[in-house]
Amino acid sequence: MKTIKKINRFTPSINSSFLLILAGLLWLSVGIMLCNFAYHWLLNYEGKNMIFILISGFILAILFTLFKFKKFALKNIERIKAKGVKSCFFSFMSWQTYIMVIVMMSMGIILRHSSMPKEYLSVLYIGIGGALFLSSFMYFNNYYHLKIKK
Repeated sequence: MKTIKKINRFTPSINSSFLLILAGLLWLSVGIMLCNFAYHWLLNYEGKNMIFILISGFILAILFTLFKFKKFALKNIERIKAKGVKSCFFSFMSWQTYIMVIVMMSMGIILRHSSMPKEYLSVLYIGIGGALFLSSFMYFNNYYHLKIKK
């Protein structure tokens, strides 16, 4: 018991409500980064399918948001809200999510360095980046409503 208290003393902890802001900022930042990759790839694209690529990416973003990222964000928000007053700084994501992030980052690096045409890859990046961007506001909204209740 005494050892746990010593370890907890070195755990970087913050108010649990700020974990919502931290998670939202991460999702927002990664979403912007992915869309930025797609933007730069499409700047160099001279094909006739630009509108089709953009519309496909936006539709994919909406579908990813509605059918995957929204559920994932809500589950994560509930997990964060269930924490006590103070929580570890790194607990804005579950350990399973950290593993998923590592896998997704690895896949992104592999895809970016593959021979896949960047205009096709940009559809996926707009889809995932847009979904992360849109879903990030769920975290901010929950933080806002949590602060109003207090």
